[in-house]
Amino acid sequence: MEKVTLVGAGGKMGFRLTQNLKNSDYEMTYLEISPQGMQKLGEKGITVTRAGDCLPHADIVILAVPDVALSMVSGEMIPMMKSGALVVTLDPAAALAGKLFARDDVAYFITHPAHPSIFNWEPVEEKMKDHFGGIAARQAIVCAIMRGNDADYVRGEKLAKVFYGPVHRSHRITVEQMGLLEPALVETLASTCVYVIRQGLDEVIKRGVPAEAARDFLLGHLRIQMAVLFNELPGAVFSDAANKALQRGLKEFIRDDWKKVFEPENVMDQIKSIT
Repeated sequence: MEKVTLVGAGGKMGFRLTQNLKNSDYEMTYLEISPQGMQKLGEKGITVTRAGDCLPHADIVILAVPDVALSMVSGEMIPMMKSGALVVTLDPAAALAGKLFARDDVAYFITHPAHPSIFNWEPVEEKMKDHFGGIAARQAIVCAIMRGNDADYVRGEKLAKVFYGPVHRSHRITVEQMGLLEPALVETLASTCVYVIRQGLDEVIKRGVPAEAARDFLLGHLRIQMAVLFNELPGAVFSDAANKALQRGLKEFIRDDWKKVFEPENVMDQIKSIT
């Protein structure tokens, strides 16, 4: 039984992991400093441990803290870890920005959830309403080993499948590829596009379209548009009219150089801005 310490166990992300880890086969200890976080853990019957009592004995330490805090927290926690232990972080940004405290005698594993797919049709309502994942709906995850060997990767992936569970697919990629996925693809690009779509919904409502009608019309069209574009309906294509509108939209409000968001220096700028 491996000993795992979860740092930030009562925080936004840490508490989600706690829910899945507290009844797992791992020997768990939990670190939390905020009164609110400690109260949440206490309500679940979880006792917070002192760092000096658990970190030197932990086989794996999960740093479930915000990107902006990882530099400070890793500088406090990683020096206390035993040689051969595994550091796990939940996002690539701090690692790519060089914010993690570095040790040659510990391994570094990074993992991030994909969240349940919009095409993840679940037969049970509880699963359909688990939009974030880690409760009932299945999701994929991505994993990378920043420093370490294949055995370290296997240890990290096994743990990630538990705290992100239920997981139906795990993808091994590099840390740099994870940075292309987040923040570049899903935050800088996709979140912006979706935000603009939501702003468009608000605009047509302001112009007199009944709110419920506008929402139903938009969300239904988003479903079929996504199904066509992501090959969920093999052979399906947009109508000629829809294609003409698409080309007009590309010319009117999409910049020709938008793909620069994926250039290495641009990705690093994005990472620095969030760390």
